[in-house]
Amino acid sequence: MNKVWLVTGASSGFGRAITEAAVAAGDIVVAAARRTAPLDDLVATHPDQVEALPLDVTDVAGMQDAVDGVVARHGRIDVLVNNAGRGMVGAVEETTDAELRDLMDLHFFGPAALTRAVLPHMRRRSSGAIVQLTSMGGRFAFAGVGAYCATKFALEGLSEALAAEVAPHGIRVLIVEPGAFRTGFAGTGTLQQSAALNAYEDTVGPVRSGLPGGAGQEPGDPAKAAAAILTALDADEPPLRLPLGNDATDAIIDHLDRARTELHSWEKLTRSTDFDN
Repeated sequence: MNKVWLVTGASSGFGRAITEAAVAAGDIVVAAARRTAPLDDLVATHPDQVEALPLDVTDVAGMQDAVDGVVARHGRIDVLVNNAGRGMVGAVEETTDAELRDLMDLHFFGPAALTRAVLPHMRRRSSGAIVQLTSMGGRFAFAGVGAYCATKFALEGLSEALAAEVAPHGIRVLIVEPGAFRTGFAGTGTLQQSAALNAYEDTVGPVRSGLPGGAGQEPGDPAKAAAAILTALDADEPPLRLPLGNDATDAIIDHLDRARTELHSWEKLTRSTDFDN
């Protein structure tokens, strides 16, 4: 039986690539986006497989109605893909409270609400998969992307606990951690930047110019990423985390190695804080 997907942020980037891959596999996709016009071609070409759904993932109050509507029309949701998001550059001191909260709404509270809305339907069928698009920045952070990485760290923590909770109900969780892909993420029209302070020119300045400067030249192919996600979901034992791209894989391995080295260096002190027996 073909799957029914609900994909957020489906009008471009990874969302669009995942939608196209699922359709090519013969599945049905409810492609959700704030603006659905970019999906008109897919709906016209595959009217029996693609439904465009206007959805703002920061509208937490509307999540349940949206999910219930999809289930009413299609009978079930087999795969939820929480993909909607945007990039943001700014030092921690430069980032305003409003900017941080808005990004957390988009990358954490929205996906959390949509996940909660979908789970009762999946539990009743004892099957389903939840795909969380985070980033290699969900594993480690660097100067200039603290706010962005904080939201992805939060979603990864929630998802790791979620995976343990829903596994007995036949539901899988896949955390996808892409590196740099040609998705439009770093384009000047989509990348948000906090107001700059001169104090952070040396540390954050290169990120401010480097991300937009490399837009369109990223090594990652979104179509190959989408195919990898489908392959992982079809595996008998899928991973919890799936880094995508050579850059992500190399950076995560390096981060894990450095974390292990640091822990061993300070292990004697860290173990010295228990009560003496």
